[in-house]
Amino acid sequence: MLESRRFVIIGFFALVGLIYLFRLFYLQVLDESYSIESSSNSIKRVIEIPFRGQIYDRTGKLIVYNTPVYDLLVTPYKARVEDTLRFCQVLGIERHDFDSLMAAASAYSRVKPSLFLRQLSKEDFASIQDVMVDYSGFEFAKSSLRTYTAPTLANTLGYVSEITKGQLEKQEEPYYRQSDYIGQSGVEKIYENELRGKRGTKFVMQNVSGVYKGPWKGGELDTMAVAGANLYSGIDLEVQQYADSLMVNKVGSVVAIEPKTGQIISMVSAPTYDPNILASRYFSKNYAALARNPYKPLFNRPVMASYRPGSTFKLIQALIGLQEGVITPESGFTHANCPVGCHNHPATGTVALGVTHSCNPYFYNVFRRIIYKNNIQNTFKASAVGLDAWHDAISKFGIGQRLGIDLPSEYKGNLPNKKYYDRFYGEYRWKFSNIYSLSIGEGELLITPLKMANVAAIIANRGYFYTPHVIHGVGDSKKVNPEFLVRHETGVAPHNFDPVIEGMIGAVEAGTARRSRVEGITIAGKTGTSQNKRGDDHSIFIAFAPAENPKIAIAVFVENAGAGGVAAAPIANLIIEKYLTRKITNKALEERMFKSDLMSKVILTGQKKPVSADTAKKKPVATPQPARTNP
Repeated sequence: MLESRRFVIIGFFALVGLIYLFRLFYLQVLDESYSIESSSNSIKRVIEIPFRGQIYDRTGKLIVYNTPVYDLLVTPYKARVEDTLRFCQVLGIERHDFDSLMAAASAYSRVKPSLFLRQLSKEDFASIQDVMVDYSGFEFAKSSLRTYTAPTLANTLGYVSEITKGQLEKQEEPYYRQSDYIGQSGVEKIYENELRGKRGTKFVMQNVSGVYKGPWKGGELDTMAVAGANLYSGIDLEVQQYADSLMVNKVGSVVAIEPKTGQIISMVSAPTYDPNILASRYFSKNYAALARNPYKPLFNRPVMASYRPGSTFKLIQALIGLQEGVITPESGFTHANCPVGCHNHPATGTVALGVTHSCNPYFYNVFRRIIYKNNIQNTFKASAVGLDAWHDAISKFGIGQRLGIDLPSEYKGNLPNKKYYDRFYGEYRWKFSNIYSLSIGEGELLITPLKMANVAAIIANRGYFYTPHVIHGVGDSKKVNPEFLVRHETGVAPHNFDPVIEGMIGAVEAGTARRSRVEGITIAGKTGTSQNKRGDDHSIFIAFAPAENPKIAIAVFVENAGAGGVAAAPIANLIIEKYLTRKITNKALEERMFKSDLMSKVILTGQKKPVSADTAKKKPVATPQPARTNP
C-alpha cells in the first residue's frame, strides 16, 4: 500500500516538472513576445496605418482619395533641441507653438512617442528630413490626407479628424490610439469600420541612437496593413456639382433619388464649404470658422432641417382619401364655409385639378372627410379617432419617423396624433376646427427635405419605396446593405396614383410650376409654400421624371424665397434636365437661377423679422406653432 502511494507521489511531481519544462520551452523557444520585450532597446515595434477606403460616384468617378503625408512624432524624454530658434525655422512654426506642442506631448507621456506636427507634404518631408537627424527624440511616420476631387458634398461625405479623449475612453475594443484619425460625420462616420482598414505591424532593429538598422528576423513576424474597403455611391458627381452651382447664394437643400433603388443621386446642403479645408493641419482653425458662420454650413439641412411641407403634402392627403374611399377621382367641392383661402384659380371638380391648381379648400374638405370617414360629425371623440387612423396611414410614407439613411443625425420630424394634441388641450378637448391646418401641410407638421424627396419617389413608384441611401456598394464585391433592398409598401393601391400624377403633370404643364417646364421631358411635380414665422415663406418643389418611366425623384427647399414656383421649381427642373439629358436648353432660366441671390432674405438668429407686404398676406394658422420650424 505504501509502495503504491510512493509511485503516485513520484508520478505527480514528475508530471508537474514536465509541465514546467514544457512551459519554459514554449516561452524561450516558441513564443517570440518575451524575446521582443527583452530586446526593446534594440527592437522597435512600428504600427503601420492603412489607407482609408476611397469613395466613387455612380459613374466610377473618384470623389475621395488619399494623399501620402508625414507626421512628425516626438518622445519628450529623448528630445534634444539646443537651438530652438533654428528648429522652429526649419519646421516653419513659432516659438510659442513649439512650447505648447512639447507641453502637450509631455502631458500625454514622456516616454511614448506622440504627435508633434502632422500632415507634412512629401515636399516638406524631403526638405527637412536630413536636418532632423540632428534632433534626437523626433521621428517621422507615414500617414495620409483625405483629398477631394471637387469642392462638393461636404456634409454628406463628412470629415475625419483626430480621435477625442472621450472617444478613446468609450471604444469597445482597443483599436484606436492617441492622435489616430476617425470619421466624425457623414459617410466617413457611418462607414468607419469599413473605411479604416486593418493595421499592420513591423519590427525593426535600431542602435542606441535610434538609427534604423533593418528589419528584425528578416520581417518574418511583420504583418501587412490592409487598406480600407472602397465605397461606391449613387451620387452623380456632374449633377451634384451642377446642383451646387444653382444653390450658390441661397439657403436650403436639394435631394434627388433614383426611385427604383433608393440611391441618392444628389444631396446639397446650402450654403456649403470645400471639404478639403477640414482635411488639413489647420482643421481646428477652419472648423471654428465654419462653426461661427451664421448661415450654419456645418448643419446638414437635407436630413436635419425641418419645415412645414406646405402644399406638397396635399399629394399624400389625396392618396389617403382615395385609398380610404372617402373621395373618388371625380370628387369636387365648393369653397363654401371653408376657413382656408383660395388662389383664384379655375374650378377644381376632380382630384387631378385639385392638385394642378393646389386648391386649399379642396384639400380642407378631403382632410375633413378622411378624419370623419364621410360621417361629418364635428365631435371631440370622432376627431381623435379619425386623426389616429390618419396618422397611421401617413406614417407609411415615412413621415414622422427616421427613414434610416446611411447618414448620422437624421431628424424624424413631427407627425401629430391624438396624444400630441391631448398634451396641448387635454383629452377630448379639441376637434377638427383645431387641426384643419394640417390639411394643407401647415400647423404642427414638420418634415425634412429627404422625406419629401422620398415622397416623390413613392409616387413615382406608385406606392412603395426603398430606404434612401448614399452608398450602394462596399468593397470589391460591392456588397449591398440588406436593409436597402427591403421594399416598403404604403398600402395605397397603384391605380389611386393615376389622378394624383395627372394633377402633378398638369401643375408643371399649366399650373403653379409652368414657368419652369422642360421641353421634351414630361415632369410630374408639385409646388409648396411653407409658412414661416421669421421672414418670407420657404419655397418648395417636389417632382419626378420622366413621368412615364421615372428615373429621378427630387425635392428642393429654398429658404425665404417665397412661392414654390419662384425658386424651388426652376432649380429642380434644371437638375432633372441635366441628369436625364446632360444638357440645358433653357439657358435664360439657368442664368436667372445662377444670378439669384437670396441670402439677404434669410433671417439669422438675433435678427428681427422685416416688415413687408408679404407678411400681411399670410393665412392664419389655426393650431399652435411648432417649436421647430426653421433650422
